[in-house]
Amino acid sequence: MKIQNIVILTGAGISAESGIKTFRDANGLWENHPIEDVASPEGFKRNPRLVYDFYNARRTQLNSAEVKPNKGHLALAKLIKEFKGHCQLITQNVDDLHERAGLDPEDVWHMHGELQKMRCQKSQQVFKAPTTFDDQDSCPCCKEKGNLRPHIVWFGEMPFYLDEAFTLLSRCDLFLSVGTSGHVSPAAQFVAMTPPTCRRIEVNIQGTQVSHQFDEHHQGLAGQTLPLLVNEILTNCD
Repeated sequence: MKIQNIVILTGAGISAESGIKTFRDANGLWENHPIEDVASPEGFKRNPRLVYDFYNARRTQLNSAEVKPNKGHLALAKLIKEFKGHCQLITQNVDDLHERAGLDPEDVWHMHGELQKMRCQKSQQVFKAPTTFDDQDSCPCCKEKGNLRPHIVWFGEMPFYLDEAFTLLSRCDLFLSVGTSGHVSPAAQFVAMTPPTCRRIEVNIQGTQVSHQFDEHHQGLAGQTLPLLVNEILTNCD
């Protein structure tokens, strides 16, 4: 069967290989804070200073010299650029490493928002974020202080691009999942939304709770596994 539509899903695993901290430890704490304190609208309302500081620290790390795209990011960028059909990357990651690897913004759908952006709570307009900002910074659109928040999808909020993602999944010929845990919904259900004829490939350092739904499981680091896999996909698509 000729492959015409590819959907790629990436998660924290591929970014971890570039030195991005996952922040969430085995006890479910983010930098020693309960998730509801730093990743929920209620937590932001309760203690905005804590939330600003938390995401400022993440942004500072992302912008540090040691963080850069790895060979996995570069391989996926090659796949999207060289594939002759339609290929869309959907990521659960809020970093910009896929874009730094050479992808255009429209090639990358950030389900959970983007760390390098901020949003006005009044107008919902989105702006490029400085490395640090807080409630003392004036909003570019309304000129008021305290209206800016991280452009991040918090718990209890709806991920972005869901309708578009469901449409693409319903007609894709190849679904490639990279570095995802299989625990976070709705992305964990993506593989089940693909057609019966779809080739489903999982790349991860270990099996996940949805591994049984894939046709292939490639165990290993994305930076080591994806270059060969992408070359194989492109060769078979020609």
